[in-house]
Amino acid sequence: MSQPTDRWSMIVPVKRVEIAKSRLALEIEARSTLALAMAVDTVSAALASDWVAAVIVVTDDRRARSALAELAVTVVPDVPDAGLNAALAHGALSAPTARVAALSSDLPALRGEDLSVVLERASRHPASVVADLQGTGTTLLCAMSAARFVPRFGVSSLAAHVSAGAHDLTASAPESLRRDVDTVNDLRAAVALGVGPRTRAALDSLDVALER
Repeated sequence: MSQPTDRWSMIVPVKRVEIAKSRLALEIEARSTLALAMAVDTVSAALASDWVAAVIVVTDDRRARSALAELAVTVVPDVPDAGLNAALAHGALSAPTARVAALSSDLPALRGEDLSVVLERASRHPASVVADLQGTGTTLLCAMSAARFVPRFGVSSLAAHVSAGAHDLTASAPESLRRDVDTVNDLRAAVALGVGPRTRAALDSLDVALER
């Protein structure tokens, strides 16, 4: 399959893994291992999309930098250290393309072809957004230019992005792009959908009870 002429730079923020996924009812080391594995699978899926030209990871975490160095990504430190939106805006400065998108790092079931479907549709709008499965948060924010890339992640971020003019692509987005993981129930649902190899290996190595 030939690559689209106009592709996207994906900005993926990765928290320090020891404080990530605090709502997972797991020990710190298990949470850290899973958070890192999910980030690697998310980034790998993004790289597999024909519509993605580059992935820029914004992180200050040593383990994340080491794991992601194995992939063809650009890793930049969170220089602003002023929260998620500032980190995303900083990461966008390293984007080699005009088109920029922010992607959540906790989408372990994401498939490259599913991301491609949405990025193609996002190319028809100045800015666009995809909600998580709860319907209030955001897993993907796309902008056709740096001027339109204004992240508003936080409480009720979907409504904030739509109010700012982003076109809502949620209805046509595959589940793998909306299935973020905050709780064990979310993780169970992601596993049923089909998680990536790093998340699967992490689950196999940890004593994580996913049975109901």
